[in-house]
Amino acid sequence: MGILLSCQSISKSYSERPLFSDISLGIEEGQRIGLIGPNGAGKSTLMKILVGDVEPDRGEVIRRRQLRVTYVPQQEQFDDNATIVQLISQAAASMPFEQHEREAAIDSTIKKFGFADKDADVRSLSGGWRKRLALACAFAQKPELLLVDEPTNHLDLQSILWLEETLKSADFAYALVTHDRAFLENIANRIIEINPTYSQGFLSVNGKYSDFLLKREEELTAQQHLQQAIASQVRREVAWLQRGARARQTKSSARIKEAGKLMEDLSEVKQRNALATAQIEVGFDASGRKTKELFVAKEIAKAYGETQLFSKLDVKLTSNFKLGLVGRNGSGKSTLLRIIIGQLQPDAGTIKRADQLKVVWFDQNRAQLDQSLTLAQSLWPVGDMVPYRGRSLHVATWAKKFLFKTDQLHLPISYLSGGEQARILIAQLMTQTADILILDEPTNDLDVPSIELLEESLIDFPGAVVLVTHDRMMLDTVSSQILALDGTGAAAYFSDYEQLESVADQFLADKRESIKGSASKANRDTKKRSGLSTAEKRELAAMPEKIEEMEKQISKLQSEMENPKISSNYAKLQELMKEQQQKREALEALFTRWEELEARSAE
Repeated sequence: MGILLSCQSISKSYSERPLFSDISLGIEEGQRIGLIGPNGAGKSTLMKILVGDVEPDRGEVIRRRQLRVTYVPQQEQFDDNATIVQLISQAAASMPFEQHEREAAIDSTIKKFGFADKDADVRSLSGGWRKRLALACAFAQKPELLLVDEPTNHLDLQSILWLEETLKSADFAYALVTHDRAFLENIANRIIEINPTYSQGFLSVNGKYSDFLLKREEELTAQQHLQQAIASQVRREVAWLQRGARARQTKSSARIKEAGKLMEDLSEVKQRNALATAQIEVGFDASGRKTKELFVAKEIAKAYGETQLFSKLDVKLTSNFKLGLVGRNGSGKSTLLRIIIGQLQPDAGTIKRADQLKVVWFDQNRAQLDQSLTLAQSLWPVGDMVPYRGRSLHVATWAKKFLFKTDQLHLPISYLSGGEQARILIAQLMTQTADILILDEPTNDLDVPSIELLEESLIDFPGAVVLVTHDRMMLDTVSSQILALDGTGAAAYFSDYEQLESVADQFLADKRESIKGSASKANRDTKKRSGLSTAEKRELAAMPEKIEEMEKQISKLQSEMENPKISSNYAKLQELMKEQQQKREALEALFTRWEELEARSAE
């Protein structure tokens, strides 16, 4: 197989923060690479260096002559006034094709990616369909190498399954940054982990993700043995150096120099091994109540307007029971969660909760985090001592459990990465006593080791767990049962993910129209409803468009913050983060108002 591109001793830092150093690797024809690594290791930066959008501080990238490389970043940027077919046509036009080849590429791409209306405006698309459009534009360019950063972001479970099949049939090489382990297992034939714990700064293994796990274990074990071997040598050399003064006069300068080199090597391998074993400490605090039944709902129903989310649904949460909750976007998952915690009441059915039930919720939107607070204040708002499981820990000690450094304690959390903010939420949950844990997409922005530790903690939690996630491995590992909602009233329980997968088209496929279509339907429906004033009907009809516009503004701000020139300017970065938080709060207010109007419109 021919080499498509290679990196020669590349290094990159932002401000004083080193990402990676002296990395040399190549990508060959036919390779399907999964790129993984801990948060902050520089995976996204490496992708931008490979495509040529960012220059390394040192080293070079050598690409095969006239290599067609296409890059899909985490946040796509489109002209919202453009149509689907226009953007795909523009992408195809950038490549040196004959006219008939270009037209065929456009038509086949639109069909492959499932766009029912090729003339629809981009502003009418949901986050998931915008991601599809970004991938479609990349495919239309007929790349020889495709680079994609977090391809499963914004995709529901059914869309992830579709993307897997699409990538399996691809006739080009690709490298994808992702932490979805089941996705990696199914689409990759080579795994590369960027991680300073390895002597080369990365570990590359040909094979599936499961093959990589075995090789990584061998590598880390060998590195531990290396530390022991060097330590033994150092002890012998130190004993030799400590002999009497007369003996020291005759010691070989070369051997003294070699002893110094051994000590440096030992220090380096110790540091790498310490990184390999560093992990967050996760353990949720249960109330220890003896009540078996915590929450029991019988034949409950909930609808918004003419949309019946579920009906005659039974849900029973008991101690040590873990419920996985799945369904396409808008199928009623969040509504059911709010019923469990008591924020909403069902339209029909009965609910029984244990006395003084304690429910703790992990919010995927991180609405609980005040971006203006410091890390120390976010970890514990009152004093320096954090109460945890009957004892008190200093906030600095508490922070170290989640891999934060002492010098970060006084930083505003707006300076922290998405993965670091997710760890703050986990820390907050751990200080709360719970009978029921509700986790809504807890894996967002978490690296693989953190996800694995979270899984173990959820399995060990003696209370009840309700888990909403598109991470199939976590869903299968943690769940006692899986409840699937189809968003049109139907619901069913499954013993594991494999059983659910056999009927995925029924419960996971998106049967809805686009946002634009939904808005039109909302506009038609408001004419039939009598629970709202005329002004409120207009407000309800305009809600989908307002929400989409706010989501686009938030995405635009995120893209600006990822710009290296901005990310290294703390003052500007803090300003943008504050603006983004304000817009997130406004978005949450829009969703709340939409639900209120929908509920009243049905009266």
